Amino acid sequence: MDNKEILQQVQSGSLSVEAAVLKLKTAPFEDIGFAKVDHHRALRQGTPEVIYGAGKTPEQIIAIADTMKKAGQETILITRLSAEGGAAVGKVLPLDYHADAHLGIIGPIPNPTGLGTIVIATGGTSDQPVAEEAALTAQVLGNQVVRLYDVGVAGLHRLLAHLDDIMSASVIIALAGMEGALASVIGGLADCPVIAVPTSVGYGASFGGLSALLSMLNSCASGVSVVNIDNGFGAGFLASRINHMGTGDSVSCSREES
Repeated sequence: MDNKEILQQVQSGSLSVEAAVLKLKTAPFEDIGFAKVDHHRALRQGTPEVIYGAGKTPEQIIAIADTMKKAGQETILITRLSAEGGAAVGKVLPLDYHADAHLGIIGPIPNPTGLGTIVIATGGTSDQPVAEEAALTAQVLGNQVVRLYDVGVAGLHRLLAHLDDIMSASVIIALAGMEGALASVIGGLADCPVIAVPTSVGYGASFGGLSALLSMLNSCASGVSVVNIDNGFGAGFLASRINHMGTGDSVSCSREES
């Protein structure tokens, strides 16, 4: 049954609105051979797909994005997109490529519709690429973002200079490598959810972010959750979900398409 038939049944009274919504939520995807593009994810989850760029050829990314655009998706987020891939995609589609975040955006960034502000804080400048992935993801999903970069515990006064931003945030994303202490410190200051992102920054004993991950998982501060190492996208998406709870507004993108 296609969408037109569903709507006709609603009009005739043979199908309830609730049943029609359920059918639309489970409607089929578009199979383009190497990918199955889920156009109904926005209806089902509130947000359309995001393209995960790593491992895909530029031609595949272009085809997936073109399929999304033809289906009416205005803003498309492409994560983990290499500079070479971004250059190739940008020759065909109007791509805004952010080299530091390895992320591309097709279409406009929407106006913020979230309840408040998402604060993104990093321990050091070296964490900035992952932080930018989180920040741009949150912005594409319709959130106001404040960036607090290089405010790690090695110079705690730098963080304390931004107490107003920390205490007025609706969600905070804390990114840090090394020992990952920043998330616990912020968790002890803020009254909102804190999403900790361990980064693969540090010397040998940091084990590519594993030390920071374990530190964040063992945080003594209440209200701190943890995503995977270098997962800026996951943190930005989760923060957006929290910031939109109760608004009734849909945001602009959704879980990455693998």
